[in-house]
Amino acid sequence: MKAIICIFLGYSCITTYADPTSPPVITDTTNAAIADMIRAANHFTEGLRDEQKQKALMEMKDENREAFKFTPGPRKGVPLEDLDEEQKTAAKQLLATALSQRGMMKASTIMQLEQLLAEMENNPTFRNSKAYYTSIFGKPTAGATWAWRFEGHHISVNMTIIDGKSISASPTFMGASPAKVKEGRMKGTHVLEKEESIARSLASSLEKAGKPVIYTKKAPQEILTAETRKITQLEPVGVKGNQLDDLQWKVLLELVKEYAERHRPAIATKEIQAFEAIPRESIHFAWAGSLIEAEAYYYRVQTPTILIEAANSQSQANHMHSVWRDAKADFGRDALGDHYHHHKH
Repeated sequence: MKAIICIFLGYSCITTYADPTSPPVITDTTNAAIADMIRAANHFTEGLRDEQKQKALMEMKDENREAFKFTPGPRKGVPLEDLDEEQKTAAKQLLATALSQRGMMKASTIMQLEQLLAEMENNPTFRNSKAYYTSIFGKPTAGATWAWRFEGHHISVNMTIIDGKSISASPTFMGASPAKVKEGRMKGTHVLEKEESIARSLASSLEKAGKPVIYTKKAPQEILTAETRKITQLEPVGVKGNQLDDLQWKVLLELVKEYAERHRPAIATKEIQAFEAIPRESIHFAWAGSLIEAEAYYYRVQTPTILIEAANSQSQANHMHSVWRDAKADFGRDALGDHYHHHKH
């Protein structure tokens, strides 16, 4: 058995080979993810000027750490537009320690769509593809509790590291406007197509089977949790997980994985395992609005803890919002409660 260290998208992974003809098996671990985040965060910080550090660096208990926001506008942190090319690269390398290749491609495309909106609306000030902010809370060191965020219009990635042992990776938000580009230089781009098509396939299957998946014919204009810092339980509507047949359950898991696998494997695997550990009778899948493509819809996958929401109702049903939230793990909330209970600060 031969093992080598490989570098993939800015993070470390272990690649093992059982024999020279076998395909590589890549193992990503929480420890590797945390080490990568520490290294990338410190590399980013070391490259900042003093005035940039004043924007980017905050205390772990700063109230802005949970200022979850996916709409346009300024935020705390240092924006890409204030950085030179080397500093921008370092910020994106930090982002790459949290996201998978698929997640990075989605994030990059979403930022390109912001530039497209600036051109379409002739408003580069409001639609600013460089208004994505990096923030670091606490000190990124081994064994420490700290956090970081990369956020701007239609992207919010929040990582919390507790005692150098675990990572909370929620909330994670991705949106797209246009959801599907119908003309111009990015025509055909449909960055969140899987999040839409898999969910519609499941809802259509359940509807044809006569199950009450559509809880209202009118889709809400926005995800119901919006930019709430701390989510509360929504009404459990739709179809329970234990009412799905084997194929429908497989499609639901495919949808959950599409969201979880925006993150690197070490994070995504734990999120998927956490979902699969929830009793099926405690899981609900619900749809609102039309099942016809290009018409307004909303859906959610709801459990006592994990919540996935998506809405595509704005801009003539061509403006999608999607989010993974966790009532216990958002911003590392429950784990931090235990941390502060056992550690005096």
